[in-house]
Amino acid sequence: MADLHLTEAQQKEGRPGRHETDGFALRQHHDETGTLVVIAGAYGPDWFVTMREIRHRLEQPYVKCTVLSDAPGLNDHEVLVRWATSQELVNRKRAQAQAQAPLVALLRQQDAAAKAAAERQALEDAGQSSLW
Repeated sequence: MADLHLTEAQQKEGRPGRHETDGFALRQHHDETGTLVVIAGAYGPDWFVTMREIRHRLEQPYVKCTVLSDAPGLNDHEVLVRWATSQELVNRKRAQAQAQAPLVALLRQQDAAAKAAAERQALEDAGQSSLW
């Protein structure tokens, strides 16, 4: 590997991300139906990553929010956040359960195999103890 003899400041110079402040800002807004909603806007060199984190955190099955990025009047770096409907929450929980189904099946299979091995070992230990 060639050493270019660059200082840390020289290495970061011109790099678009991870060395300046990233963040988000919130503002309240009334939509066309008069419902109070929140608009979250990301800023900083990695605003796209911040937007992805906002969406990921707010659309968890246990968080009762819905994030919309296609609402009228929003800029590229903004999303609209509103309360989720019960159907949206049910759909999220169902989707999460489907995504985790292979892992849950594997864990149950491993637990069953471990339990069977423990029972088999207990039977072997019981049989061998009478020989001594």
